[in-house]
Amino acid sequence: MTEVSPNQITGWLVEWGQGNKLALDHLMPLVYDELRRMARRYLRNQPSGHTLQTTELIHEAYLKLARGGDKNWQNRAHFYGVAAQAMRHILVDYARSRQSQKRGGAVEKVTLDEGAHASFDRVDEVVALNGALERLTVLEERKGRVVELKYFGGLTHEEIATVLKVSADTVKNDWRFARTWLLRELSSR
Repeated sequence: MTEVSPNQITGWLVEWGQGNKLALDHLMPLVYDELRRMARRYLRNQPSGHTLQTTELIHEAYLKLARGGDKNWQNRAHFYGVAAQAMRHILVDYARSRQSQKRGGAVEKVTLDEGAHASFDRVDEVVALNGALERLTVLEERKGRVVELKYFGGLTHEEIATVLKVSADTVKNDWRFARTWLLRELSSR
């Protein structure tokens, strides 16, 4: 596949947001590889026996994005940020479903290291983290988004800065604060 410019992707996103349904047909082949990379990163550390596959996660995220009401895409970074959020919600729903089927709702401690990425060895970990992340987001919305994009989306500080329209230093500071807050919140449960 030939190199695609960010402007081409942004152009198709804008057209899709303005109601051009054909724009989505042009857009998906351009962004599919990045969505696949994101989905693989999410699923890389799943326990054996995990039934959600990369393609399923991409397609579920695509359906969420296509059905979503607000398609006012600012740029490709914004689109990938929303896609990461959709994948997170799908994985959390999946984990909750597994938890309700197999576990009695026990909550386990989750660790967040500097090289953090989503690792769901036990489905209750993702549910616990999601609950804490929702509480953080109510208190400090941007810090919650930083965690979501870094931990669940695997984005770098620079990529997160682009999505959130802040500096990379702000993202680093938000990550440090959020990580400390979440660890304290999760250890108190």
